[in-house]
Amino acid sequence: MTDSPTLPLDVIVEPRSSVATRRVADPVRGGAPLRTLRPRTLPARWRITLWIILSITITLLAVGLMGRSIFLAGVEQAANAEIEQEAAEFTRFAEDAATAGFTTAEAMVTEYVARQSVHEEEVVVASVDGRAISVANGKLEATAVAASDSVPGGTALVTRLLGASASSGVLETPESGPLRWGRLDFAAGDQEGALLVIEYTQEARTQVDAGFTTIAWVALLGILLSSGVAWLVAGQILAPVREVYRVARDIGEHDLSARVPVEGTDDIAAVATTFNQMLDRLEAVHATQQRFVDDAGHELRTPITIVRGQLELLSEQPEERAETLRLVSGELDRMSRIVTDLLVLARSEQSDFVRIANCEVATLTLDIEAKAQTLGDRRWQLMEIAEGYAALDPQRVTQAVLQLTANAVQVTEPGDRIELGSRFEGEGAERRLRLWVRDTGPGVAAADAERIFERFIRGDSTGARRGSGLGLAIVRAIADGHGGSAWVDSVLGQGAMFGIDIPAPAEARPGSAHERSE
Repeated sequence: MTDSPTLPLDVIVEPRSSVATRRVADPVRGGAPLRTLRPRTLPARWRITLWIILSITITLLAVGLMGRSIFLAGVEQAANAEIEQEAAEFTRFAEDAATAGFTTAEAMVTEYVARQSVHEEEVVVASVDGRAISVANGKLEATAVAASDSVPGGTALVTRLLGASASSGVLETPESGPLRWGRLDFAAGDQEGALLVIEYTQEARTQVDAGFTTIAWVALLGILLSSGVAWLVAGQILAPVREVYRVARDIGEHDLSARVPVEGTDDIAAVATTFNQMLDRLEAVHATQQRFVDDAGHELRTPITIVRGQLELLSEQPEERAETLRLVSGELDRMSRIVTDLLVLARSEQSDFVRIANCEVATLTLDIEAKAQTLGDRRWQLMEIAEGYAALDPQRVTQAVLQLTANAVQVTEPGDRIELGSRFEGEGAERRLRLWVRDTGPGVAAADAERIFERFIRGDSTGARRGSGLGLAIVRAIADGHGGSAWVDSVLGQGAMFGIDIPAPAEARPGSAHERSE
């Protein structure tokens, strides 16, 4: 029974709920639920469309109500203006009445009313001593004299307004609807009179309502049209998301090459780009793991077979048993070394494989030469030493150069000469640090030199260069991690010179260090 992996976020499912909920817990706060997530059953396209329709509907409704209120207020203001205009005209007429030859109040107001041209929703009533003597009704072709019944609302309405204590106001009548009125009292000799102006607003209010009813139907058609446009636009907006879904659905265990097409530079394109970058990382990790598994299976198959065969033929004789155990131990050591090398190559593709620091090259070269002397009984010669500082990972560089010296030990005999050294080449931005190792071994064929740094590739077909074929691959990985290169210069039968070049564009200051970020 294997342990289940520990997740950073706890997902708790409540089984007895009618709606499935998930509570995401914060591990820092001891698993306390932060929020409740409920599943969404409505597709995103429908949600976008409905929200757009809702927002448009609310906006149109608010605009319609506000517009209707403004227009109705305009109707009331127009009625007030008509009343004020009639009052002003009558005032001027009364001031000129004395010179016009009117001897009585009745004659004056009768003449005034006769001259009026009122609109259909306006009524002007002239009264003397509390009785109506002349009426101008916009709905009648001629002036009706002393005919209060011609006023919408009848004699009762006229009597009520003439006897009101206020001089103006608003009134709601069951017969004619709302109206606005104003009364101008005057005195002429021993008579008292009044001019009553009535503005009926029901017709204008009805026209406003009819206009906004038409606008409402047009708005409804606009909402339907907007719904279709919102549906199409939501589809276009969500198209990259559907592509992400399609790519995620089609990705298989052994094929991570599918990518989402990226168009434009908006937020959706940024999501697609980020998703593709995630797939790039996953593909790189998958390729690294697959290559590690393939390499391990390829290289470990032979020693496992040897170990199994030796153990199956294990003898009871002490001498033979000891020899078998020695062979088995040797193969196990080789397997351990292969696995270690494969892990180094697998880690070489990670961003923290190389940790850059400003290093004094002369000291580094002397340390490498001192360590190399312990690898074998050879005539070690340090030919040149670079003086200055370079930004590099001293441990990885040491590992690479020692791997080259170990290879040189394998192809030489005790007492043979092995040379090594370091130097700066180039100037300014083109400057680079070269570390090299030269042996007097059999050399490398030209055909092998082009592929010798690949995995499981050995130096030549004669078997002079032994090993798992991973050492030079590690050297190249370390050089690549520094942004440099690994190289070989050899003539078959005349030895070989291996080395790495590392960019060193400027003189580094001692004492400062930082990690290399890729």
